[in-house]
Amino acid sequence: MSSSASHWSSPQMSARIRARYRSEAIFKYTGLFALVLAAAFLVFLVATVIQKGGSGFLTTEVKLSVTYDPAALGIDPTAARGPNAKAAIRAGDFQGLMVRSAAGLGQGADMVSEGGWLALREAVVADPSLLGKTVAIWVPVKSKLDQIAKGKYDFAEPETTRGVSDVEVAQYRALDKRGLVRTGFNWTFLKAADSNDPELAGIWGATKGSLLTLLVTLGLSFPVGVLSAIYLEEFAPKNRWTDLIEVSINNLAAVPSIIFGLLGLAVFLNFFNMPRSAPIVGGLTLALMTLPVIVIAGRVAIKAVPPSIRDAALGVGASPIQVVFQHVLPLALPGILTGTIIGMSRALGETAPLLLIGMRAFVTDTPQGLSNPATVLPVQVFLWSDDVQRGFVEKTSTAIIVLLIFLMLMNSVAIYLRNRFERRW
Repeated sequence: MSSSASHWSSPQMSARIRARYRSEAIFKYTGLFALVLAAAFLVFLVATVIQKGGSGFLTTEVKLSVTYDPAALGIDPTAARGPNAKAAIRAGDFQGLMVRSAAGLGQGADMVSEGGWLALREAVVADPSLLGKTVAIWVPVKSKLDQIAKGKYDFAEPETTRGVSDVEVAQYRALDKRGLVRTGFNWTFLKAADSNDPELAGIWGATKGSLLTLLVTLGLSFPVGVLSAIYLEEFAPKNRWTDLIEVSINNLAAVPSIIFGLLGLAVFLNFFNMPRSAPIVGGLTLALMTLPVIVIAGRVAIKAVPPSIRDAALGVGASPIQVVFQHVLPLALPGILTGTIIGMSRALGETAPLLLIGMRAFVTDTPQGLSNPATVLPVQVFLWSDDVQRGFVEKTSTAIIVLLIFLMLMNSVAIYLRNRFERRW
């Protein structure tokens, strides 16, 4: 005869069931609360970055009346229409032209960015027929004036603490009242490289540097990692040496990234004398860091393929190589690509190893190859965040937005490929 405590209709058993249901409900709602809290933090983070950096995609420009006098520019009109027209035009004195044109603004002459002459030059490069004409050209203003136009200053603060003088504010408002100031999309930010002036700084140099670096990383780590995983899982004998290799790979996956930076500095720069601050060196360094992750993910994915697939392929006469590359690898590829996504995402966001190999250099040109000096998006964010100019505070958040977009695009392509090769059995 069972006791009352174990009888389903007894009060004790009902209390135990209620306690169990209560525990399950607490666990369920705790998990739901954790998800909601994580989503709230994510939304707050993204909203903060967009709120602070969204205006970085805009720029403020002032209109200048520019007279392209070939004699004052030192340009031969005939050469400007010849086979080397661009070189002849770029040799002109456009800095002096900008000073003369800005003088027409009166007291607002010093509002024009020091690099505004580039807009004057590129206008003539695009249309040489402007030589000898007087036209209106929009050029960027200095960063302080750009921040005024975007409402980044609190004018309730004293002049000594807010970062911009009353004279500069008055100059901006006077030109704005005359209709000589406008705010539009900042194409310079998307097409240029780094600069000392926030209004001229761009993200394309760092974006291209990241792209070249990640291409080197993927081109080295993916094939080597996959082939290593295949060998260790399918062909390697089980002995103490393979055990040592497996332990070493697992340990390397947990090594801090800065150690790989030291390794890259010692091997690629000091021993092989490869170019400093180049995507080829950055890619090699990040490939060393990414390789263990791909090997581990590849082994797990290969191991997950049912043994019956191998047995069936061997049973119809396939060789071990055919079994692996025609049957096992296609089925394991989605899992391998998942590990690759994780590894490449980590590589994209790494800063410490690249700082050690010199990719924190101030690079004002867009890299044209794997051996040219370059920087990458995370390092560019780091450099701008360390600058004291107010304009770079905005540029830092804008660069973070570009980095997130780059990451999402890269992961989207990888996820598409993973789903494309996914097979069910």
